[in-house]
Amino acid sequence: MRKHIFLPAIFLLPLCLSAQILTGIATEWSDSFRQWNLYTLNEETEGELRLRWATGEDWTEWNYSLDEHFGSAKIKWRNNPNEWEIRGDNVIVTARTLWNDDPREWRISGPGGRQFTLKCKYGNQIDEWYITDERYGYFGMYTSWEGDPRDWVIVDELKEEVSLPEKMALAFIVLYHSTPKE
Repeated sequence: MRKHIFLPAIFLLPLCLSAQILTGIATEWSDSFRQWNLYTLNEETEGELRLRWATGEDWTEWNYSLDEHFGSAKIKWRNNPNEWEIRGDNVIVTARTLWNDDPREWRISGPGGRQFTLKCKYGNQIDEWYITDERYGYFGMYTSWEGDPRDWVIVDELKEEVSLPEKMALAFIVLYHSTPKE
């Protein structure tokens, strides 16, 4: 009898893990980049990314939520957009530009020394990004419509060991540096 109870639990495990596979992100409102809806594998709105202080002009602090996961993204040093900290699930992820004041290439560092290099595919066009080393799988983002930064497709083929805060760091850096601040 226990075999019958245990087997369904094994088949449900991939469904629980798939909730953290990101598939897209889109603005809540067509005229603002302050609030985003996060989508996962099952194509339902699962969470959001939003400015912490929505009424002001401070674009340096953000909060995210996805199912029961909550976190934040915050600029590390005031008036220096070259370094960010993304926190969540007792994990701290740092994002730093590879070259000072060049937001087209980033080093994302997570727990256990795991690192990703996130790069804009074309230097003069910021609507397609990817990680350059596929040691932990593939992650890429591109706009649903060329030149329109309101809707993004996320190709999240990262290994299960990659935490949600690391994925959020990748997505956040793309969004922050590819959209207007209005």
